[in-house]
Amino acid sequence: MESNAGIVIHRTGVQRVYPALRAIVDFSRRKPLGAIGGVAMAFFIVIALGAEVISPQDARKLSAEHVFAPPGSERLLGGDSVGRDVLSRLIFGSRVSLGVGLASVAIGISLGALLGIVSAYLGGMFDLLVQRVVDAFLAFPAIILGLTIVAVLGSSVFNVVLALVFVLTPGSVRTTRAQALAIKEMDYVLAARAIGADSWRIVMKHLAPNCMAIFIILFTITLGLAIIVESSLSFLGVGVPPNVPSWGGMLSEAGAGNFDRAPWLAIVPGVAISSVVFAVNFLGDALRDVLDPRLRMG
Repeated sequence: MESNAGIVIHRTGVQRVYPALRAIVDFSRRKPLGAIGGVAMAFFIVIALGAEVISPQDARKLSAEHVFAPPGSERLLGGDSVGRDVLSRLIFGSRVSLGVGLASVAIGISLGALLGIVSAYLGGMFDLLVQRVVDAFLAFPAIILGLTIVAVLGSSVFNVVLALVFVLTPGSVRTTRAQALAIKEMDYVLAARAIGADSWRIVMKHLAPNCMAIFIILFTITLGLAIIVESSLSFLGVGVPPNVPSWGGMLSEAGAGNFDRAPWLAIVPGVAISSVVFAVNFLGDALRDVLDPRLRMG
């Protein structure tokens, strides 16, 4: 009996895993660039999570012997203006860029999606007020709005995340609201109202699940914007503190009169930022093509 039970559990696990693997294979065949973007993002996330193990040096350790050291065997990507290992700072900097980007996008897109769905469902004066506030935030460019918020609150990782949440939420509200407006007029939503379902149940059981595709698309596409804004804030000196390794901070240091002497200080973080943004955009575009029902019908 125990042997048969084990076989049944094993078969059930295989049956659950097989459709997921098949979906991944089908996605890779249909959207090879999206698959490449997904693999690249997984690679960067693994690098960020395993920074202590992967990093060859202490990212904050100063060394007079390696000031502006060129890329070589002892310092694979060279040294910076105070002798810190560029490769180690690049690895630990991925934690800031990806961590801040993922946290701010997860919070901002989730809040924006929920607010957009509720605004679309309730309508009336509530919807009007929400949309006017969204219009006010969207009137400012993302970098200007983020710069203003961080300048007021001060430089810290938490404040950068908070600023990015304010930057990303309005666009999520507007996009999700448009989707929810179409869904709330469908028959199953009208039927739920007719049988007396309360508003919260309709929002959470009918509207939100059917907006999940647009949520995933927004998440992936907006992540690239969040990484760029975070790097820009650090580059301008108002992002994360200088003692915290970040790609934007590395670019700022390279631009402070050091590019002619040590161009690799700008090239290395610039390539890293570009690679992550390209990977996110490839993945987001592929997911949009696969999940958006209007594009599937076309």
